[in-house]
Amino acid sequence: MDKFQIPYVKTFEFTKIIGIENIDFGKYIIIDDFVLIYAKDNIRIGNYVHIASFTSISGGGELVMEDFSAVSSGCRIVTGTDDFKEYGFGNSTISNEFRNIKTAKIHIERFAIIGANSVILPGVTIGEGASVGAGSVVTKDLEPWGIYVGNRCIGRRNKEEILKNYEKFQRLPERERIGLLFRDNIKDRDS
Repeated sequence: MDKFQIPYVKTFEFTKIIGIENIDFGKYIIIDDFVLIYAKDNIRIGNYVHIASFTSISGGGELVMEDFSAVSSGCRIVTGTDDFKEYGFGNSTISNEFRNIKTAKIHIERFAIIGANSVILPGVTIGEGASVGAGSVVTKDLEPWGIYVGNRCIGRRNKEEILKNYEKFQRLPERERIGLLFRDNIKDRDS
C-alpha cells in the first residue's frame, strides 16, 4: 500500500510522483491512486493533508500546501503554463524562446479545501480556511475563510467553530487524532 515508502505518507500502487527529491513531506499525508505530482521546483506538503484521486500537480513552479488542507478528486494545480496573449505561440514541442511561459508559486493555506474538478492557476494563494466549490477555476487570490465558486465569494466558513474544534484536536494524544490508515504506524512505534 505504501508505494514510495515515505514516512507518515500513504501512497498507493497507481500514485505517480516525479521529482520526489524536490518535495518536503509532513506527517499523516494521503496521496491517492491516480494522483500525478510533477515536482520540478520545491513543493512542501504539510501535516494532515489529503490529495484525492485523479488530481495533478504540475507546471514546474513552487507549491505550498499547509497543514489540514485538502484537494478533492480531479483537481488541477497548475504552477506554470503557456500564456498565449502576447508573443507565445507554441507548446513544449518547441524551444522556450518562442513560448511565453508563466510560472508562479501556489500557496494553499491551512484548513483550505479545494472542491472536486477545480483548477488553480499559477500565482494564486488560497487563504486560510477558504473553501473552493467543485468545478471552480481560480485565477486570483482568495481571502481567508470564504466559500468560493470560482473567484466569487458566496459565503463564510465558521472560523470560530473550526478553530475550537482544532484546539480540541490538539489536546488529544496522537493516536486519537489520526485516521485509520495511520493507526498501524502508531501501534508499531508504541511496541
